[in-house]
Amino acid sequence: MMDFAIKRAGVPWMTALLLLTTFSINSCKSNKEMYYTELQLTFDQSGHTIHNTQVFSPDDQWIVFDSRNDENKIGSTNSVGMVNLRTRKIKLLYQTQNQTEYGPGVGAVTFSPNKDKVLFIHGIRNASKENPYGFTRRTGVVIDIKEPFKPIFMDARDIVPPFTPGALRGGTHAHTWSGDGEWISFTYNDYVIERLSKTDSGIKDLRTIGVMFPRDVEVKPDSTMEMHSGKMFSVLVVPVKENPKPGTDEIDKAFDEGWIGRQGYLRPDGSRHKKAIAFQGNTRDTDGKLITEVFVADLPDDLTQPASGPIEGTINSRPNVPRGVVIRRITHTKSGLLGPRFWLRTTPDGSLIGFLSVDDNGIIQLFGISPNGGDVKQLTYNEHPIQGPFNFSPDSKWVAYCSDNSVLMTSLETGESMRITPRRSDAEKPIGAPVFSHDGTMLAYNRCVVQKEKLFVQIFVLKKK
Repeated sequence: MMDFAIKRAGVPWMTALLLLTTFSINSCKSNKEMYYTELQLTFDQSGHTIHNTQVFSPDDQWIVFDSRNDENKIGSTNSVGMVNLRTRKIKLLYQTQNQTEYGPGVGAVTFSPNKDKVLFIHGIRNASKENPYGFTRRTGVVIDIKEPFKPIFMDARDIVPPFTPGALRGGTHAHTWSGDGEWISFTYNDYVIERLSKTDSGIKDLRTIGVMFPRDVEVKPDSTMEMHSGKMFSVLVVPVKENPKPGTDEIDKAFDEGWIGRQGYLRPDGSRHKKAIAFQGNTRDTDGKLITEVFVADLPDDLTQPASGPIEGTINSRPNVPRGVVIRRITHTKSGLLGPRFWLRTTPDGSLIGFLSVDDNGIIQLFGISPNGGDVKQLTYNEHPIQGPFNFSPDSKWVAYCSDNSVLMTSLETGESMRITPRRSDAEKPIGAPVFSHDGTMLAYNRCVVQKEKLFVQIFVLKKK
């Protein structure tokens, strides 16, 4: 049970009426109606997996996807494409070379918020049975949609000492563009530390979080394709430690991050902090029990200056956090966040960090807290648990997610929850996160469709009428 002071809204569930492909949702509390038309965009017998955020092109004309038919198989996925919302035409953007079940693999594609560029995970190109796709063997690649099949490597990779400042020695994952489209956040696992952990039991490969920003980083390539230059300067921004001290805010795993607001957030004094990340961190309570809490990393404008050690790391230590990064713990619960692992998201205005946990009845609900800390607010009061990641609307008034095998929306002002798709079977239920278009009139999501006795992940869009 969550140990928060919660004000209940007491809002009942809404019912949905299916009229052909148009859904009318009547709110019993406000008597207002919302109409959505469901459109299926993809039909061929292959996977079409969208990421949990940032899948619409800047003009809301395209949705980007990868060809996974199983979300857990990026390593064996070989292509990235996009589908047009008007014509339903699919345009192939990239294919890996020499793809096998061991890699290289591509997936988790996002669109820049203001450029015609897409960004995705790309496994290291020399993937093999002996060196397969893995946490420490992946990188971020961009494709300009005007020049498909020409990969642009974003984070440089250098795994041979002396290491290069601005390059990384491991794998980046779940890349997310900042609101201005200039910086990119990612989760990270270090290849050098992973290898060291195999001979030193006191060393562990601990997941953490980093960011990259525009600045060329040159790395001398080698014949194995293990190393390469990048268009971005990359650093880690969350310090992690083996065996955190109980009762402190030390972290041994940082994960599931999200940028705070399109333009950061307002401090209590009214000033604006422009670049900050919310993330989940594993720490230890006073009894030494592992708990997960919400943290914020406030980032300075300059991330190139070292603080306590080299930002590129050494042969026996992971890269160090640059000078000026401030880590703040935002939630202080007795039991930690209880629920499934999903990315934190914030309202576009930067006023609220959303996260999942369980309510007093043991049901997974959405909660929120200010980036400045303070009281936690329960945002949903559903009878059924939230089943996956969530996203806030561009106007910061709504949140969309999947629950009870349907897509739901909840008003952040009133707490009303509305079912905006019919309930599906377990096999054909919506999966992943519904993602809002930039103008807020559409939601994209995945669900499986039976075709010739097989299930294929297809893309659907809900259009507001």
